[in-house]
Amino acid sequence: MPSGSVASEEISTSVLLLNGPNLNLLGARDPKVYGSATLKEVESRVTELGVELGVDVRCAQSNSEGEIIDLLHEARHGMGVIINPGAYGHYSYAIRDAVEALEIPVVEVHISNIHAREEFRHVSVISPVVNGFVSGFGVLGYELALRALVQHSKDVLRP
Repeated sequence: MPSGSVASEEISTSVLLLNGPNLNLLGARDPKVYGSATLKEVESRVTELGVELGVDVRCAQSNSEGEIIDLLHEARHGMGVIINPGAYGHYSYAIRDAVEALEIPVVEVHISNIHAREEFRHVSVISPVVNGFVSGFGVLGYELALRALVQHSKDVLRP
């Protein structure tokens, strides 16, 4: 599990906001489940909150499992990661392993409540290796995740 216990002089203020497959279709894909906000709008809101909280949010989205893993590897020197793995969260052990290898805090986000949906969505193979999990609050979950990640980092660095 990511420890988040890195010396303060080594901490970057960079957070990766990483979205997985089909999240590029936010706003158009099943608005009853995912809402009407587009991915660009979500990224803008989280980036603006990052400025308010004093962190640099870098946004990425990919439909490719390998690219998601590469982005996670590149984020390992940052302050943390917020990941919505989409459907990969239910079965991608490769993404799970990449998250587990990180030594920075990771928060998993799902827009819908995965436990109130189809049974195959009830399990996340990534959840056991993240610091926190936000599900069911719509796109507000991304902002909640960023606030939690920043607070967690402050708590870890507090003498």
